[in-house]
Amino acid sequence: MLAQLTDSPYLLAALALGVVGVILIITGIVALMRAHVLSFTTQTLLGLLLLTLGSLAGLIAFGIQGYQTLTHEEVAARITVVPISPQHFSATFHYPDGRVAKFTIAGDEIYVDAHILKWQPLANLFGLHTAYELDRAGGRYRDIEQERTAERTLYSLSQAKKVDLFGLRERHTFLAPLLDAKYGSATYIPVTQAAELELRVSTSGLLMRELLPKGF
Repeated sequence: MLAQLTDSPYLLAALALGVVGVILIITGIVALMRAHVLSFTTQTLLGLLLLTLGSLAGLIAFGIQGYQTLTHEEVAARITVVPISPQHFSATFHYPDGRVAKFTIAGDEIYVDAHILKWQPLANLFGLHTAYELDRAGGRYRDIEQERTAERTLYSLSQAKKVDLFGLRERHTFLAPLLDAKYGSATYIPVTQAAELELRVSTSGLLMRELLPKGF
């Protein structure tokens, strides 16, 4: 995640805008000391504008950490499921970046959901496109009564981040012209035997399917 942040063009833009903004404000203060009120006003306002834009770029840089850009359907994870006992199974997630996570899950089916960040056309102009982050994995019972009363297991799949853009969008409507974070997606599939599953994600949401053994 650190490499993703340091390579982010939005972080570089934030730093550049911040530096220029500070310089303009300082030169504005110098102009005021020399009684150049108009120059002070112009440079200070421009400096504040650049600082604001820099803060927004920095917010985006930190906020999209952990999210993967999505331009077409792609594999989000391969999952190995192995029954342990009735209505209990292990699920091992293999991510494209090499990370591996293993969970013990209760239920008849494996359930996975994700956050989908859909940037508005205005944000697309600045190179921001639909992105996703897997959020949770758990078990699901076919029987509704069991779903209400039986053992529940739920695990976080998301990575810690300093800025939660999804949460910010839900709390602040002023971000609506840039970001739509009301969209989530979930999928589930029965676990009856050991199997290899493929979790795919597209701009329309999540899809999980069982992979056929080689030779089929």
